[in-house]
Amino acid sequence: MQIYFIRHAQSENNHLFDLNGSSQGRNDDPDLTVVGEKQAQLLFEYFVKNHSQGKIIEDDLNLSGYSFTHLYTSPMIRAIKTAWRIARNLELPLQVIMDLHEGGGIFLENEEKELIGLPGKPKSYFLKNFPGLLLDQEMDETGWWNRPFEPYEIRKPRAKKVIQFLLENHNENDHIALFSHAGFFNYFLSALLNYDESENVRFNINNTSISRIDIEKNSNVSRILYVNQICFLPIELLT
Repeated sequence: MQIYFIRHAQSENNHLFDLNGSSQGRNDDPDLTVVGEKQAQLLFEYFVKNHSQGKIIEDDLNLSGYSFTHLYTSPMIRAIKTAWRIARNLELPLQVIMDLHEGGGIFLENEEKELIGLPGKPKSYFLKNFPGLLLDQEMDETGWWNRPFEPYEIRKPRAKKVIQFLLENHNENDHIALFSHAGFFNYFLSALLNYDESENVRFNINNTSISRIDIEKNSNVSRILYVNQICFLPIELLT
């Protein structure tokens, strides 16, 4: 089973942090920036150009192209927008997995510097803006989050749930793309490789980067083929 972890394109919050190193003024569910839109377009063009038209090719570096069989996305807008045009062009369903969301969930900071959980987008928003998007059954009109700020100690167990879902629902020949977030990538790797995720050791991945992990279900072996592949981005669009 091939898993391609794809980070979303640059978001408004990414740009805000790059400018001032602060989360002050952040959006609870940010859109893509102009740069992010350009990155998403180049990622889209890269996959279209290197699509192997349904042929399953055993190629550790994907020099022969990509042959996705399944596309999953975080419910956060920046991830869905990064994945959307790819799914439409490849004519593959794009399915939301709520547990692919970034650490913390949907939240903002109040005047007392407390992190306050917010509802998130309602089901009707997704149906209107992304027709055909496959939604999680738990999503309704009250918003998909509706919880407090997510504590750190439950993020790795959440990543384990995603891994278990993939193992239970896919076979050795499936090629799966996960559109998600930089923080969740670290939780995902720590859960998969069984190490303690730490703020002192962190895998940094760029916006729209591709990382590939193969899992051999029968032998319970995981192989990291590459991390943070960004060959399709020019230097001026690296974020």
